[in-house]
Amino acid sequence: MPLDKISLDETSLRILDVLQQNADISNAELAEIVGLSVSPCWRRVADMREKGIIRGSAMLVDPLALGLAVNVFVHVTLKQQDRDSLKRFTDSVSERPEVMECYLMTGESDFMLRVVVENLQKYQALMMDCLTQIDGVASIRSSFALSQVKYTTALPTQHLRE
Repeated sequence: MPLDKISLDETSLRILDVLQQNADISNAELAEIVGLSVSPCWRRVADMREKGIIRGSAMLVDPLALGLAVNVFVHVTLKQQDRDSLKRFTDSVSERPEVMECYLMTGESDFMLRVVVENLQKYQALMMDCLTQIDGVASIRSSFALSQVKYTTALPTQHLRE
């Protein structure tokens, strides 16, 4: 939905802020925090879901708890940026569960991926078995994250309050 068609009041923005921090919260707890009764709070959440403002909810899992210690940012350049090459690449990486994010970029690289794997051998296997096998890939540059300084899934809402 285009930004100019979305109008959220302060209460709806507070609902979004709370839900982004804790999607598990009960509707009764949410209503109390934002200062609504239960039914109006539920209706607002349902309305934001219907409008596509709230797309879903997910559990955040600690990657280290699952043995996923390697976070790699991969910059991929294609030989040419025609529709078929772009689609071939996006179709290939979309099937890979270790590719957490993929963005079509401007600048030196055509794509940037965030890959999470157990170890360097698993990343090497992804490189050799998948990325280098995609027709049209010209170059691949990898940057390994040493530590995570900040990570959030919560989108900022302050600009909607101004």
